[in-house]
Amino acid sequence: MSVSSISSSSVKKGTLLNFSYSASSIMQIAEQKIAEAKTVYDKIVTESNHTFDNVVAPMAMLANKQLSDLSVISFLGYVSTEKEIRDASNEATKKEDEFFIDTYTREDLYKSVNAVYQNKAEMDRLCDEDKRLLNRLISNFQDNGLGLDKGARESMKLMNKRLSEISVQFKKDVDDDTGRVLFTREELLGLPETFFEDRETETVDGVEKFVVTTKYPDIIPVLEYAKRETTRYRIWFTNKTRCPKNIKLLQEAVELRRKCAKLLGYKNHAEFKLKDKMAKMPEAVMEFEHNLLEKLQSLADKEMEELETLKKADKEAVGEVYNGFNDWDFSYYNNVIKQNKHNIDMEELKQYFSLNSVLAGILGTYENMLGLRFVRVENTPVWHPDVQMYEVWNAEVNTFAGHFYLDLHPRDNKFSHAAAWPLRKRFVMPDGSFEYPVSALVTNFPKPTSSAPALLTHDDVVTLMHELGHVFHNICAKAKWSRFSGTSVERDFVEAPSQMLENWAWDPSVLQKFAVHYKTGEPISKELTSKLVAAKNVNSGMNNLRQIFFGLYDMQIYSTDEDLDVNKLYNDMLEKISRRKIGDKDTVWPVATFGHIISGYDAGYYGYLWAEVFSADMFETRFAKEGLDNKQTGKDYRNEILLPGGSRDAALSLERFLGRKPQSDAFLKSIGLTN
Repeated sequence: MSVSSISSSSVKKGTLLNFSYSASSIMQIAEQKIAEAKTVYDKIVTESNHTFDNVVAPMAMLANKQLSDLSVISFLGYVSTEKEIRDASNEATKKEDEFFIDTYTREDLYKSVNAVYQNKAEMDRLCDEDKRLLNRLISNFQDNGLGLDKGARESMKLMNKRLSEISVQFKKDVDDDTGRVLFTREELLGLPETFFEDRETETVDGVEKFVVTTKYPDIIPVLEYAKRETTRYRIWFTNKTRCPKNIKLLQEAVELRRKCAKLLGYKNHAEFKLKDKMAKMPEAVMEFEHNLLEKLQSLADKEMEELETLKKADKEAVGEVYNGFNDWDFSYYNNVIKQNKHNIDMEELKQYFSLNSVLAGILGTYENMLGLRFVRVENTPVWHPDVQMYEVWNAEVNTFAGHFYLDLHPRDNKFSHAAAWPLRKRFVMPDGSFEYPVSALVTNFPKPTSSAPALLTHDDVVTLMHELGHVFHNICAKAKWSRFSGTSVERDFVEAPSQMLENWAWDPSVLQKFAVHYKTGEPISKELTSKLVAAKNVNSGMNNLRQIFFGLYDMQIYSTDEDLDVNKLYNDMLEKISRRKIGDKDTVWPVATFGHIISGYDAGYYGYLWAEVFSADMFETRFAKEGLDNKQTGKDYRNEILLPGGSRDAALSLERFLGRKPQSDAFLKSIGLTN
């Protein structure tokens, strides 16, 4: 793929987003949007004849109109380098959340919306997406306590506002608290030379020490390559003792959510959350998780035996006592097995994955699959100098489709994982035209050094492929309302499209198109890609046990009536299910950085594995049989999976693409449980 660079003056399609907000302007905009929304809602309740057009449509059009400004304001809290901006963003987000809660506890507004819902003649004239919108609005009101007596409703309002505060604070703590450890060169024995290039050092008592943080490009190589267990333990311990205040925040969130669910008439928070997901009931999730847990036991037994044998041999070689297999051991010995069994050196592999060539190759793959064309745009408004921006065009008809931004490297106080934000969603405007979507991808891939470009691990390549899948899910959407656009699907389906696309990062024919040695320009060999693919399912049993642990822990805290110690339960379940010891369980609190279950994936983490059933089925049934470069298959995928977004049930989208209901055979095969 060749990406041409143009100046911002060439951008004629779609409005560019503004990221140049001051802290004061962020608060002003938030207050302005709240006032604007209140005016719309106050007018709606004065209508004497309630119809979709004068009640529901104005609410939805307001959401369409305000979404991008509010999304950018919230987004800056994750990426801005200025503390004042991040703090203002967090405060604005809390204000917006509080206003949302106030809105959906307004009895007068609920009565107006419900009047439309109860009008059979009005409902009969609506299209499916309009009916879906109305149903969701009714659910929003009921989920916030409409239908309860005034006292219960007020109680719920207060609890929901506190939950919003907890979510914002938890996220802020995780992003602000970066652990830091000093190591001598000897203590980092086993780390590749590239790890030390341009690395910050400090002199302590005349000894030079290297600064290692808990950010991904630092901690992952140490856990994978450091030969000394004490070194791995120190960085692991530092990471697992971050954000101690978040334990109390999670504890409080669990208790508040339990009380809210009970007020609404549900057994627990999990039952409340799953009603709108594909799984529908907690029992279905528990059956899925426990069935898979049972199937994985024999595979994990064999893997654990091999891991323990390696560690015991290492301990014996240096005259130390074997102290069990620990959480800080897994990545290191997983890497050793890949080297021993498959003769694959993951550090050697990185030399073929320079960020620029990988990005160009992956974008080229998406261009071919989805019928798109990308154009790099320079000199546009962005939130940091590292950020790149691209235009997206529909290649066949040469029409503009949207924008996306890439913020790929770590920095202080930035969001510490990898995620895609739909900053603006596509929707149909009153005149029949539509707004262009915009997405932003935020990752923490290594930076270039003085002697080498930014080099990715293969895991990074898979992550980039996956997260760009979310970007293009937003870009390729064609829902009528922004509420249903792109990734606004059931939470236990949202990962499936991107998980399916990870398969391209494992295909030798795809890798050979863009994986070239950064020094020699030599393409990656078939031999090396074959080794990579052969090592794909190394310790698949152990890796999936860890995912099951996360899912079961999440379901446990949100489905029990018992008072729980969230940290003790986490540590106990981690050791029992994932089979990795964590030392003195009273001295670590890894749950304090488990942000998924505070916001967004509460009673929903199971969705990662649940969605893999669908992703494997989609890939095996269509692309594996019809060809990864099959343009018609790519077109079907775009039209049946990406385009509808949440405007229809994900189950229907899957059936349209697969030609039948989903099956689990391909998933079990993909993780090594069947041939």
